[in-house]
Amino acid sequence: MDRLIYLSMGGAKAAMARQDVLAHNLANVSSNGFRAEMAAHRAVPVRGDGATTRVYALETTVGYDQAPGPLQTTGRNLDVAMKGNAWLAVQGLDGTEAYTRAGSLEVNTEGLLVTQTGLPVNGDGGPITVPTGATVQVAADGTLSAQVGSGPRQTVGRLKLVTPTDETPLKRGDDGLFRNPDGDLPADATARLQDGALEGSNVSAVETMVAMISAARHFESQMKLISTQERQEQQAARLLSPN
Repeated sequence: MDRLIYLSMGGAKAAMARQDVLAHNLANVSSNGFRAEMAAHRAVPVRGDGATTRVYALETTVGYDQAPGPLQTTGRNLDVAMKGNAWLAVQGLDGTEAYTRAGSLEVNTEGLLVTQTGLPVNGDGGPITVPTGATVQVAADGTLSAQVGSGPRQTVGRLKLVTPTDETPLKRGDDGLFRNPDGDLPADATARLQDGALEGSNVSAVETMVAMISAARHFESQMKLISTQERQEQQAARLLSPN
């Protein structure tokens, strides 16, 4: 049997995997600080006797789009947008340090500074606690100051901001947070943020939908190849049949 059926099946599976990535990106087009996941295909020749006339299409994830999302001014004290390639350190559900660009923060009932999803925000010395009823302001270097009523303003901590490099890259986890495979990154004293603003998703809805249409057409073409090969096999079987 010709290998075309198996190769077309591999191409169809790759197109489906690409659709999954694109659908996930499109679902997060309005998520603050979201980084679009990037996927690509690579051709792997089928080795065997004779000439190499067939290739497998394999899907491979090449990382994420590092382009910043649009800046949205909110005027809210606990909304922060990281500048440049700075990331905010948080504590994941598994207890490990992770990084995010989603800077919508709040103070929970226990006085702990957390993200919108309830993850504790890490400071230079661990999680940050804010006095009850305090008004919090965030400086450009991540320093947090709190004021209760008409009392004096006091520093309660400093957000841990990190800047990954080519030697210390970040990788997206299953929980949507980013981590360095080699461990926690050190705080970057030069990293800066903008208060009263949020970074939007860097996903382009139009480009993503066009890519989804292209992937759907690619899937259909692979399925047509499978049907064509099936008809050719049936015709060959009839020609070779002794009856």
